[in-house]
Amino acid sequence: MVETLEAADLCIPTLNTSCLSLSVTPSEMLNNILLYFITLLTVILNLLVVISISHFRQLHTPTNLILLSLAVSDLLVGLVVMPTGIILLQSCWFLGKIACALLHLVIFTLTSASVGNMVLISVDRYVAICHPLHYSSMITQSRVKISVSLCWFCSVNYNVIILKDQLSHMYIFNSCYQECVIIINSISGTVDFLLTFFGPVTVIIVLYSRVFVVAVSQARVMRSQISTVKSNIVTVKKSEMRAARTLGITLLVFILCLCPYYFPSIAGQETTGGVDSSAQRWLFYCNSSLNPLIYALFYPWFRKAVKLIVSLQLLQPGSSEAKIM
Repeated sequence: MVETLEAADLCIPTLNTSCLSLSVTPSEMLNNILLYFITLLTVILNLLVVISISHFRQLHTPTNLILLSLAVSDLLVGLVVMPTGIILLQSCWFLGKIACALLHLVIFTLTSASVGNMVLISVDRYVAICHPLHYSSMITQSRVKISVSLCWFCSVNYNVIILKDQLSHMYIFNSCYQECVIIINSISGTVDFLLTFFGPVTVIIVLYSRVFVVAVSQARVMRSQISTVKSNIVTVKKSEMRAARTLGITLLVFILCLCPYYFPSIAGQETTGGVDSSAQRWLFYCNSSLNPLIYALFYPWFRKAVKLIVSLQLLQPGSSEAKIM
């Protein structure tokens, strides 16, 4: 009887070397349902962002092109990473080691690309708020497209290099064939921590600190109703200030969700690279759901675009020329 129960708990009952399949309790079932709901919400919301910015010509601004890149990254998290993570809650992986290696490469690439997009957002807002007279000449659509492309290209190549040894020796880290885990050693973890977390987050904080100082100065000028402003405190459009506030919230939420993800590296521990139920990892994944919610709360153009999409008005001729902003 005991042998029968043990066999039933295996991913492949007829294989003695198979991984154990964790039984799903009612509470875990509810947890899985919640995670599937978050996954579906992530896909739908980010798909709306992608369609909005791609379809409506008025939204083809340099800032929105970066948001489009971020939304694509978040959409891939919802389509690939989250569903796979829920499946692996039972610790059974049936797609082989190559698929497992590719999955980890996708996860780490999306993390790096998201961080890169956040840095680009910070640079964009820094120039818009601190150097508004030079914004149109410095931040052009062509330059943003090149920057976004380089961001993705560097993310892929960087993670191929840093994960090369770990991915080629996955069988060493996995105790059984249906396990999909890699171990990031302390050296690789430190390099990844410096290049993917500490360095970019430092840049983001420094740039937005300067944006905050200029925003406070601008607010004081508006309150005192001074019509003539010194040359080093140039008047900034209200729309740019609102965008800076919204994107500042996006950056803050991103950093708060990313910090726990890198706690093991901060503590000098080896990192388990599996897609599991780790609260830190899922908190970072849920950031992909929060970004479009922030847009919905603070961007009127996003709400208008969603109304047109849901009502199918974007299928009408000339809908791409609709006035959104």
